[in-house]
Order: sequence, then C-alpha cells, then structure tokens
Amino acid sequence: MILKSEIEEIAQSQKKKIITRDLGIARIVDWTLPDTRSHALILTGIRRCGKSTFMYQLMKKTGENCFFLNLDDPRLYGFDLNDFSRVHEIISEGTYKYLFFDEVQLVDKWERFIRQLVDLQEYYVVLSGSNASMLSSELGTHLSGRHISKELFPFSYEEFINCTEAQRGIDTTIAFLETGGFPAYVKTKYPEMLSEVLNDIIYRDICVRFGVRNHKALQQLSIYLISNVGKLMTANSLRKVLPVASTSTMMEYLNYFENAYLAFYVPRFSYSYRKQIQNPRKIYAIDTGMVSVNSRSFSNDVGRKFENMVYLSLRRRYNEVFYFSEKGECDFVFCKNGNPEGLIQVCLTLTRDNLKRELDGLYEAMDYFKIKQGLIITLEQEDQFMKNDMEVVVKPYHQWES
Repeated sequence: MILKSEIEEIAQSQKKKIITRDLGIARIVDWTLPDTRSHALILTGIRRCGKSTFMYQLMKKTGENCFFLNLDDPRLYGFDLNDFSRVHEIISEGTYKYLFFDEVQLVDKWERFIRQLVDLQEYYVVLSGSNASMLSSELGTHLSGRHISKELFPFSYEEFINCTEAQRGIDTTIAFLETGGFPAYVKTKYPEMLSEVLNDIIYRDICVRFGVRNHKALQQLSIYLISNVGKLMTANSLRKVLPVASTSTMMEYLNYFENAYLAFYVPRFSYSYRKQIQNPRKIYAIDTGMVSVNSRSFSNDVGRKFENMVYLSLRRRYNEVFYFSEKGECDFVFCKNGNPEGLIQVCLTLTRDNLKRELDGLYEAMDYFKIKQGLIITLEQEDQFMKNDMEVVVKPYHQWES
C-alpha cells in the first residue's frame, strides 16, 4: 500500500520529466489520440519498438490537461489493485481530460480499474505495456470489447530516414535492410540490444508468463524462425528438426512468438479458410535488423531478407496478407475485408535467368484475381511490362515505400 501523497508526487515528477524531454522523431501512424471516452486506446507491439515514447508524444500534445503514471517506477514498488483507489481520488480531484498509464500490466487485475474508468466515460484512457500482457486476443476478456487496439512496429523506412537524417535512395535502402527499425539499435548500433530483446521475449514474455520450462527449445525455435525468413513451414515439419515432443506443443510455441510480435506466419491464399490452415505458411520476422544480428544462417540470403522488409511495409498497412501459389507463385496478395486489393512480387535484382519466372507468377495471380496491374519491388531497377491488358510495373523499394 502506498500513500496517496506519494503517488501524486511521483506522478507529477514523471509528467514533468516527460514534458521537458526531447522525445525524438514523430512516429508516422494513421491514427492519433482517441476520439471516444467509451473505449480505452491500447498500444501493442514488440518490446522496445517505441510504445512508451509514442505514448509520451501523444501526451505532450495534450499539454497540461492529462494525468500520467508509469507503474514501472521503482518508487511504486508494491503498488497493488487497492492503490488504484487512491489514483482514482487524485484523478477525481483534478481537471484531467486524458489519462495515460504505462506498464499498467505490472499490477495484478489492472483491467478492473481500467474498466471502471472507461465505464465512467469522463476521460480519454490510453494504455501501453509489455506485449506479453497486453495482447489484443486477451483484451476482449479484460475489457469486454471496450477497447481499441493499435499496433506499433519498429521504425518504417521513412521513420528510419527521418531518424538518421539520410536521403531516400538505394544506399539508405541497404542500410535499412541491414539495420532494421528498432529505435535504440538505429541510434546506437549495439547488436547486444537486439539479442537482449530476443532473450527478454523468450524468458520474460513466454517462459515466465506461460510456465514453459523448455527454454532451450524456445531459443532454438526463435533462432530457426529468424534464420529462415521467407521460407515455408508447418508445425509438423519444424518438430522434425527441433527438440519439441509433439506437433501441438510446437503450435503453442509458434503462437507465443506470433503473439509477442517476433514472427509472422503468412498463409497461402485460398477462399477456403480450411485450406489456408492446412497449407504451409511463410515465415517473416518483425525486423530485418533482428535477422541480421541473430540469424545463424551461414549464407547471408539478402534476397529473402529483402522480401521480409517488403512484407513488413505491407503488414503495417494491411492485416490480411497472403502468398499466392498455383502453377507459379506470387509473393504477396494483400486484402481488405477479404477482398484482394493488390499483388506484389519481390526480387532483389531482375536478371535474364529469373525474369520469366517472376513475371509468369505475377501474371497468373493477376489473371486469377482479375487485377490489371501488378508490381515487382526491386533494390534499384525500374521497368514496365505488358501482357494482353495486364501491366507489370517494376519499381525500386525506396520509390515504392513512401
């Protein structure tokens, strides 16, 4: 139990520190502060991607008319659910419009207090915290649908350029491909930082939270996924090469990594959901810098990492991304509300040897979906091809990602 006066003093000192500090570059997102008091805004994303800093940026926009409390402050050690009643008193005595809570998941049964605030509909409530405890799939239970979840990723290409004050072009594409977008790594270039993120996900977000004792298997699986981006996998095929006893256990482990935003598993497009589940999925990682630092692959497959980079650009914009595979293959089909909106083929460098394969797979997908224009993303090439009434545009990444 903590005194009300102590909580108030800590909250004021935290807020003062944030208001006066340099919060770095503005993150580029298509959403902002909540415009409704009936739902809490939840910021989710992988560790160290900038959720707290982004919350501070939102908070700074509100000026003085906000309350902020970071529950990860050592001065609040021992804070429990009962202490929220004193927080509520402090809020009620003020003239606050916005309420910000960082690392709120550190307090057991935090959702009861947040639900109470949301039900009052007197404040705009914004939360962020470790993704392991703030998963969108769990929030339906905690807040009974009274929340809006927004994802935050590591820096995009444009944010990377803004942070490094570089120019858009081939050189920065290569730099972004190698470095990725974790803010701290972009600034420091300390590879230990990305290794630490990976270890924290394994031990703190998965082992501790879900009681997994097989630490070694999780570590091996994480490295395998990061080392095999762009490749097809099934839980059963992974079980044959990693020390996991059953396919069901492997599926649990894969879900843990996906929920922690470490890995994404892209399904093969099919109008049948059953077939989507049955077919192998493609592996992609949250960040190409994470791949660069932690991959154990002996061959530095730049092409697959480049494909991963394009996937992340798409994933920021679309929740529904698939690969197409019939006679030929197309790397990405992106959809909105189940309706295909576009097709992308990824090829680091087009050559005489691969041009026909890349075009044939894309043309087949264009014909299948009745889409008249397709796109091939390359490192630096530009071109254009026509077949019947179908057009394929070849564009370098730095021109496409804008």
